[in-house]
Amino acid sequence: MSGSLARVRAEATGAMRTFLRRRTAVFFTFFFPVVLIVIFAGLVRTQGAGGGAGLFSEPTGYYLPAYLATVVLFTPLSRVGSEVARHREDNRFEKLATTPLTRAEWLAAHALVNVVLIVAASVLLVVALLLTGANFELSPWLAFFVPISSVLFCGVGAMLGSLAEGQDGAIAASNGIALPLLFLSETFVQPALFPEWFRPLLDFSPLVYFSRGVRAATFPEATDTAGSAGVVATNAGVTLVLAVVAFAVGAALIPWTE
Repeated sequence: MSGSLARVRAEATGAMRTFLRRRTAVFFTFFFPVVLIVIFAGLVRTQGAGGGAGLFSEPTGYYLPAYLATVVLFTPLSRVGSEVARHREDNRFEKLATTPLTRAEWLAAHALVNVVLIVAASVLLVVALLLTGANFELSPWLAFFVPISSVLFCGVGAMLGSLAEGQDGAIAASNGIALPLLFLSETFVQPALFPEWFRPLLDFSPLVYFSRGVRAATFPEATDTAGSAGVVATNAGVTLVLAVVAFAVGAALIPWTE
């Protein structure tokens, strides 16, 4: 077990150093989501309770899951997807296959790096939202949903990078999946704004369980107060199961040998 942990740590250290050398990646991971908050929470402002049924008609705290989703969803999909595709193009996996490192350990190392980055970015987002005057609870459940959901989408990113045709294809696929999920997962758009026939389909989005759980934990007035704890626990359980499945499938699909 110690040998496995040492290999994961070594791979994670190299991946983190590579990330920090890419200034553009650092900017979009940490500052682009803050720009969104400045625009929508600071400048556009929400209408607050009773503001209507349109976009941004809810209090700012209602949209905490949406802002967190910008890093929980986009960062692991694009980073892990492009990294897997890059390793495929450069035949790095064939070289790694000759070492004791396994595909699960490789994915665990890169998931660890993403979790660290996403947690740091999420803290920055929460602070930025508080500075705009948003009202929400700093629930300890955030320490569960943010890292577990990050692992979930690292697994999905590994699937995309393994199946896409090259790095450009992986990036296109990750953006093509992430953008619809961001708006079709009870984040910026309230379920009531969708057609009635479409609402059951929201349950097929893995991001929706993150949104529901985080919102019930940090903004319980959006749900039945008496049942908010049950909503949090249910969505936490679903998110954990999806993360385990996505990680296992993503690791299995990594082309360790061609």
